[in-house]
Amino acid sequence: MSPVPSAALSSRPAASPRAGDIRLSVEQASFAYSAGENAAPVFTLEATSFQARQREIVAVLGRNASGKSTLLKLIAGVLEPLSGRVQLDGFETSRLEARIRAQRIAMVQQESQLLYPMRAWEFVLQGRHPYQRGLRFETTTDIAIAQNALRQVGAGDLSDRLLQEISGGEKQRVILARALAQQPLLLLLDEPTLHLDIGAQVDLLHGLRQLADANRYTVIVVTHELNLAAEFADQVILLHGGKCLRVGSPAAVLQKDLLEHVFEAPLEVETGPMGRPRITIRGQEPLP
Repeated sequence: MSPVPSAALSSRPAASPRAGDIRLSVEQASFAYSAGENAAPVFTLEATSFQARQREIVAVLGRNASGKSTLLKLIAGVLEPLSGRVQLDGFETSRLEARIRAQRIAMVQQESQLLYPMRAWEFVLQGRHPYQRGLRFETTTDIAIAQNALRQVGAGDLSDRLLQEISGGEKQRVILARALAQQPLLLLLDEPTLHLDIGAQVDLLHGLRQLADANRYTVIVVTHELNLAAEFADQVILLHGGKCLRVGSPAAVLQKDLLEHVFEAPLEVETGPMGRPRITIRGQEPLP
């Protein structure tokens, strides 16, 4: 996952999907948080629907408290929908046994706390836990998979480095490698570019694009980076105040009037060289 010149950033044109490629199906899924059993909901994610296929990257956009993380948890099966359902290859994610769910779905959180000093390869090896039973130790196969995951994200040279000694961008690669070591079908990332500079952001998204294509992953990314979503996503989901306002291609969703309504800022939307939207604050340089 090395930085690429700006001319090479645009993702491939969307391929013509086949119905059999559908991996994730979210059908009218909703959820509500409340302060107690009889209390009124303090936040509700209203019915949301979309489908995602193998090799697709889906970006989830919206302001803070719009329901992005709630949607991600519904997809992960951590939360059970209040209504509707979320299916991965025909199985409802919230009803999967925890071990099976961890084998099929990998979730990368904003932060990953370290309880004690750990080398990168040891951290990535944690991704093999869903495949272990009882007190069985890691096998040579597990170690090989962990090392390969590091190489896949361009972090093979970090294998023996302590996580406390590497940069934020390098750590993000290692965290992603741990998810890849799970050998999942579905990758879920919650603000993976948080605290990264623009070069590291582009590097990460470009790497995700390559990984999705090479391994047939379905990738769901929660992000605030509008232009990165425009460049790399096959689909965009726009949430606002717990409502799904629109689902579709970047060009269909990232439209001036809709974005100004959601983000309450004067924006301009232009079409880039590859037909992807480019968003700027009116009178300023393009947004990251």
